[in-house]
Amino acid sequence: MNAIVALCHFCELHGPRTLFCTEVLHAPLPKGAGDSPGQGEQAEEEEGGIQMSSGICTHSPAEGASAESSSPGPKKSDMCEVCPGREGPIFFGDEQHGFVFSHTFFIKDSLARGFQRWYSIIAIMMDRIYLINSWPFLLGKIRGIIDELQGKALKVFEAEQFGCPQRAQRMNTAFTPFLHQRNGNAARSLTSLTSDDNLWACLHTSFAWLLKACGSRLTEKLLEGAPTEDTLVQMEKLADLEEESESWDNSEAEEEKAPVLPEGAEGRELTKCPTDSSLLSDCENWQPRKVSVFKSLRHMRQVLGAPSFRMLAWHVLMGNQVIWKSRDTDLVLSAFEVLRTMLPVGCVRTIPYSSQYEEAYRCNFLGLSPHVQIPSHVLASEFAVIVEVHSATHSSLHPIGCEEDQSLSKYEFVVTSGSPVAADRVGPTILNKIEAALTNQNLSVDVVDQCLICLKEEWMNKVKVLFKFTKVDSRPKEDTQKLLSILGASEEDNVKLLKFWMTGLSKTYKSHLMSTVRSPTATEPRN
Repeated sequence: MNAIVALCHFCELHGPRTLFCTEVLHAPLPKGAGDSPGQGEQAEEEEGGIQMSSGICTHSPAEGASAESSSPGPKKSDMCEVCPGREGPIFFGDEQHGFVFSHTFFIKDSLARGFQRWYSIIAIMMDRIYLINSWPFLLGKIRGIIDELQGKALKVFEAEQFGCPQRAQRMNTAFTPFLHQRNGNAARSLTSLTSDDNLWACLHTSFAWLLKACGSRLTEKLLEGAPTEDTLVQMEKLADLEEESESWDNSEAEEEKAPVLPEGAEGRELTKCPTDSSLLSDCENWQPRKVSVFKSLRHMRQVLGAPSFRMLAWHVLMGNQVIWKSRDTDLVLSAFEVLRTMLPVGCVRTIPYSSQYEEAYRCNFLGLSPHVQIPSHVLASEFAVIVEVHSATHSSLHPIGCEEDQSLSKYEFVVTSGSPVAADRVGPTILNKIEAALTNQNLSVDVVDQCLICLKEEWMNKVKVLFKFTKVDSRPKEDTQKLLSILGASEEDNVKLLKFWMTGLSKTYKSHLMSTVRSPTATEPRN
């Protein structure tokens, strides 16, 4: 905790004085300032109390004024800032000088006026909210320190009163100013009042623990707003995977035990590995992975060429089935890892590599070996795009800029579809923005990735509005068209994209909307 804890004393002559303090040091002390509080035995005995000779300077607010003033009494500016006439905690301060938690208490002293002397333990810091939130903790712990000090001082007081009662002696003494009753002796130190030579070391230990414990009990958390749809979907997928794993464990426990070879363990896990898209990273144990072939979307665009990449990206964003045929499984997996970054997590369904064709309702990313036959209706479909990877006849199919492209120089990529994307077709707005970011060489790959995240979140917000408008509120088509115009998504490709992305909304968001609609307090008249 970035604060200072101090023990203060109220002197009848000088007002409040700081006797001892413990603070958090954030930088090495200068030379000569490294004396530990335990070396307080070098402290000077003064009339106002004990002033520590460590690297911390402590001064009474009245010292400067009283030295220059000829008046024996304290000025108005020298008045104490303590609880007048009673014990207890108080809080005061301002933004400029800091805020103070102070607990005032008295210590029995048989030689003091009223047989007691006033002290306070204070905690000073600039953070008002933190200090207020720490009030219950500080009050309890400081009260414990005070009780211990008062208990020690009470034993000394009772012993002194038993040996030489002061009350009767004072009653028999002629009235004189109280300050002259001490016969020239300075006020007693706290160590003598408590008869504890290790008092300052104990106080420093207590104050140091107080700072550390109070600082660790409250922590600040950076809130970045509500979780994104991708985060919610990933959490739901993880929960489903854990539930499925538990069911596998239960089913295995019911089966008869059989000898399991180490080689068979990997095979068994392979057959159970789900083919769901967002779990692709969990399925990578399906085969040992090499270094990624495609480094980024920009790299893939350079390899495929701008026209082929635009056609491929259009089908990806529209939710059409993307089929890669290649002998190199690492190449296929790398391609899917790059392409899936253009979609929300909930819209991705992947079968990384299969020996037979899988229907589009099962996956929108499908990897096939070269000998697999694709049905004719899929080849002619406008809802599918096929990327065939062949051995290149020459090594100049695309520019070779660095060693990372050497693995791709031996391949030729042929992108075909039953519905090729016309070069003059406007396409979805997000595709045009993605291409603009990829072609801007002033943007690094990391910056492009962040732009992609922002674009996806922007369009997912439009999807949420459209889902609430059409599926929950059941507004008519005329109102929907007006809404799409307001969202800037009235074009055909944008509408198709929004409808596909709507399938990627999390169950959490949908259930929240439905529960809000069913709630009686959520019923509002429509305009």
